[in-house]
Amino acid sequence: MIAPVEPGADEAREWLLGELSKPPYQAARPTWFDLVSQAIGDWIASLRVPDGSGLGGLLPVIAVAVVVVLLVIAVIVFGRPRLNRRSAVAPGSLFGDDDTRSSAELRASAERAAAAGDFGTAVQEAFRALARRLAERTVVMTGPGSTAQDFAARAGRSFPPRADELRACAALFDGVRYLDRPGTRDGYERVHALDRLLDAERPVALDAVAPQTVSAGRA
Repeated sequence: MIAPVEPGADEAREWLLGELSKPPYQAARPTWFDLVSQAIGDWIASLRVPDGSGLGGLLPVIAVAVVVVLLVIAVIVFGRPRLNRRSAVAPGSLFGDDDTRSSAELRASAERAAAAGDFGTAVQEAFRALARRLAERTVVMTGPGSTAQDFAARAGRSFPPRADELRACAALFDGVRYLDRPGTRDGYERVHALDRLLDAERPVALDAVAPQTVSAGRA
């Protein structure tokens, strides 16, 4: 007959941990979802309708109901968060080019080109800076199918007093980029001035029209 083994305290602890680490025991352990669900269930179970002696037991239910109602009202009044509008911005596409630069970087590039006498590039970079700035402000979105004229039309609805000037600057951009017209200092300064004016003004409304998609060939 084999004498029973009497392990020491440390050895017994190791045996126990080894046994509990086996798959059947691990599979029986509650998951984090089980623990969260149990906690929520316990909280709900703790809510009790008052027995007539006071409203103390009903206060948690009232508080939750008030929060839910306020959230619903906020969504109805203010709409979805503006952060969702930012997700619609296509920072890598700007009038047919893959361009991730910020408005500040585009403005600096336009200024450098103007200082070097390259007003064709200066006009294009200045108009891109204007468009990128309005996109950064979530006023007018730009996308892969946005053209300069499409952008100008939508921006004009947000800034009605500047609608004509927006179309004129878009025509300057198109003339330099697509029609081989020479850029001029006056053209650059006109686009640059409009960029600064719009940056200091508040739009009458945010752009509610998705950028139009056009066929390849002109962006």
